[in-house]
Amino acid sequence: MQDKLPGTPTPGTPTPGTPAPGAPPGLVVIAAACCLSLTGVLVKLAAVDAGTVAFLRCAIALLALGPLAVRECRRHGMLPRPLLGWAVLAGVFLGLDYAMYTAAILDAGAGVATVLNNVQVIVFPVLARVLSATPIRPRFLLACPIMLAGMALVGGAFAHDPQVTHQLRGTVLGLLSGAAYAGYLHLNRQSGRHSPRHLVTPVCAATGSAALVIGLLAPATTGIDLTLPGSAWLWITLLALIGQVAPFLLLASAIPRTAPNTAATLLLLQPVLAVVFGMLIVAEAPAPSQLLGCLVVVLAVWFANHSPRSAPVGQSG
Repeated sequence: MQDKLPGTPTPGTPTPGTPAPGAPPGLVVIAAACCLSLTGVLVKLAAVDAGTVAFLRCAIALLALGPLAVRECRRHGMLPRPLLGWAVLAGVFLGLDYAMYTAAILDAGAGVATVLNNVQVIVFPVLARVLSATPIRPRFLLACPIMLAGMALVGGAFAHDPQVTHQLRGTVLGLLSGAAYAGYLHLNRQSGRHSPRHLVTPVCAATGSAALVIGLLAPATTGIDLTLPGSAWLWITLLALIGQVAPFLLLASAIPRTAPNTAATLLLLQPVLAVVFGMLIVAEAPAPSQLLGCLVVVLAVWFANHSPRSAPVGQSG
């Protein structure tokens, strides 16, 4: 999977169809993380099992993405077939991420599963390095252990959960779910770099294939229950729009213009913001260790993305 396809934009060259320079990609990724961080609150308000939520958030999202994708293809032509294949494969990875994350929660607990799922912070930049020769900043490598330690505190991974039944299997599934999410991010980035005019179509194709994968794997997790009360449908519809359509379109617009290690670290703000929204919206009371973990993650993300100014020539340290 190489970046050297015909028509690939060169760095620093404006490309038709890309967002205006007034929207810094880093801020767009943070906006996507904000949207994604609301998913936990919306799932809690819906009071529906994780497998049903994973399937319906994708299925309902298609109702919004489909017309937008048709309009986009009428304006800019069809998405090239190889890129459509990448988008479908990206959706397979996303569906595997959702399904394995759900299974990891059942096996190892929500805290451990959340921490392991964020292995994407390492896998995504490594994929870009191996497959696209994208450099990785040394500061990112230094910050990775600190970010993961902070995530462990945020997720409560050090707390004993008596309901954990298959710790080893849950750990493996959690790691694989994070790797699958990284695969989605990498393929989505590739699609955006090679056809920046097509923003919605790859997301729509990926969401459709993700829904199919989740539906096929649902019997192995919690199943899919469509006999839901009206209030649950309302919250899940909001989840599909706020937690699926909006953030994945934002990511599709920003990730092609963002270094993978930068995007991966900024996405770690999602669980931190989830703690904040949980406190504000549903009156959750996080443990002091979780608040400490939030602070550690924020500082580590800042360190990984901060570029210290060079001292003027002739100035001694």
